[in-house]
Amino acid sequence: MERYIERKNEAFEPAKTKSIRGIEEKMSGIAAGSIRYQVLESARDFKNSWIGLGRLLYAVWKDKLYRGWGFLTFDAYIKQEIGIKKMTAMKLLRSYYFLEQQEPQYLKASAAQDRDVATIAAYESIDVLRLAKNKSELGQEDYAHFKQAVFEKGKDFREVRKELTALIRERKEANPQEALELRRMNTVKRLLGTLRSLRQEIEVAKLMPHALIKETAELIRKIEDEIS
Repeated sequence: MERYIERKNEAFEPAKTKSIRGIEEKMSGIAAGSIRYQVLESARDFKNSWIGLGRLLYAVWKDKLYRGWGFLTFDAYIKQEIGIKKMTAMKLLRSYYFLEQQEPQYLKASAAQDRDVATIAAYESIDVLRLAKNKSELGQEDYAHFKQAVFEKGKDFREVRKELTALIRERKEANPQEALELRRMNTVKRLLGTLRSLRQEIEVAKLMPHALIKETAELIRKIEDEIS
């Protein structure tokens, strides 16, 4: 049985080693200490330092540093150089930015105490906490509850997300008129965004007479007034 376990572990090791070796080969051709090198280093140690990787990826995305490294888009950069999925990268960005803006003390405490992977909240949990913060159906007490679940109790993100979804559904059922108004507002905002985009495209390509473009602009203004 022990020999079987050893062989099973060995079967998985080459794939992991190949992935790490690929990143380290890229690191060898980049100046040590540069931000590009640090991103690769953080990606290699991703399991133990998602906050560090999130911070660096946010800087790369915000300042478009990837363009100076020969990549046309951020998607191409993370796929070809870092080797992580776009969805994962965006969750890392959003989770880090959320902590930086809403919970800076948690970031400072994490750095000061040099926490290991067992005590740092997973980025998926931070992403759920971000959703809780932005939900209009929830109040400060609700957010404090989910914050405690993530930061102090270390609940699994799936459990927290399930609880969050149930609470939002409960609040919507308790306030049907408010939920209806929210849906109306969201629909109008989507319409406004579409009209703005189409108006710009039509105006640049001169696809419609100027008078109709002007009427479209007036319609957009009226919708904006309705929202405000």
